[in-house]
Amino acid sequence: MPTYVALLRGINVGKAKRVAMADLRAAIESLGYGDVRTLLNSGNAVFTSQRALKKTAAEELRAALVKKTGISSRFTLRSAAELQATVDANLLLKVATDNTRLFAAFVTDPGGMALVKPVAAQSWKPEAVALGPSVVYVWCPNGLLESKASLAVGKALGDGVTVRNWATVMKLQRLATGDQPSGR
Repeated sequence: MPTYVALLRGINVGKAKRVAMADLRAAIESLGYGDVRTLLNSGNAVFTSQRALKKTAAEELRAALVKKTGISSRFTLRSAAELQATVDANLLLKVATDNTRLFAAFVTDPGGMALVKPVAAQSWKPEAVALGPSVVYVWCPNGLLESKASLAVGKALGDGVTVRNWATVMKLQRLATGDQPSGR
């Protein structure tokens, strides 16, 4: 049975858009998805489906969340295989020394990758930016809030991206595949 990862944008960051993970699980289950598990309290979920997701799945999930909680959040979806490809393709593992300062910016719309190519082509030392499969990797040795590279990625992609640190990506990878992580 296919396994998927749902990454919600802007959930439980500060005081806005507060969603209980039990409500998130219930919203996902209301659409017939199974084995729903959440990770942390920031809008990360793993679930199974009897079949491949429809192109409208992210919008259907957003509508189910609105119905359950009154909160709207953009869903970025990846299959377990796509998440594994994200882990395997990370070239910044060679330079990053702290998984909490290495970030994966998951691009929601495939056309968004073209918008961020010029950012990736620039030198950001001591920071670094690399492109992967529908993801932008950003190494922020001084933290995300101090990162000029991260700011440039966000400016290029707008709300068409959701960001997770590498420690969270690895936890999601383990949840989605049941395997030990390959990327640290």
